[in-house]
Amino acid sequence: MAEGLVMRRQQGFSYVVVMFLIGVLSIVSVRALENTLNTERRDLEAELLWRGQAYREAIRRYYVGGPGTATSYPHELKDLLHDQRLVRPSRPLRKLYRDPLTPQGEWGLVHDESGALIGVYSRSQVKPLKRAGFPKELAGFDNAQHYSDWKFVYRPNPESKP
Repeated sequence: MAEGLVMRRQQGFSYVVVMFLIGVLSIVSVRALENTLNTERRDLEAELLWRGQAYREAIRRYYVGGPGTATSYPHELKDLLHDQRLVRPSRPLRKLYRDPLTPQGEWGLVHDESGALIGVYSRSQVKPLKRAGFPKELAGFDNAQHYSDWKFVYRPNPESKP
């Protein structure tokens, strides 16, 4: 009879150990998943910054690449693929990039008062992970509340030549 009582106590202890191990494994798994998701989001954020700056630079090239001293902005994104304003056409942008943070991949467009395209932005309403440490041309991105606040806009500097 004493052996049966000792055996039941050992089985109960084994159950507690197994439950503890399951709890530890669950916590470790959740942490690993969080790290993976954060890494993926940081990668998408870096891709957004790269693509946005590519659009900003393409708009700058289009603006300064006009014939003679004439400067003008494009009217739509596809104008950046093939600029035919010159005798020798140029390609400020090789392809139209999708917004990496939205399922549709469509950019929000920033237009000036005349309706010309001066920039793009993500339509994502998610809060950015990166909050500071941007290059000087993106200094306005510090402490943005949403990715949609990151506007990749080209405006010429009036004091310097393009």
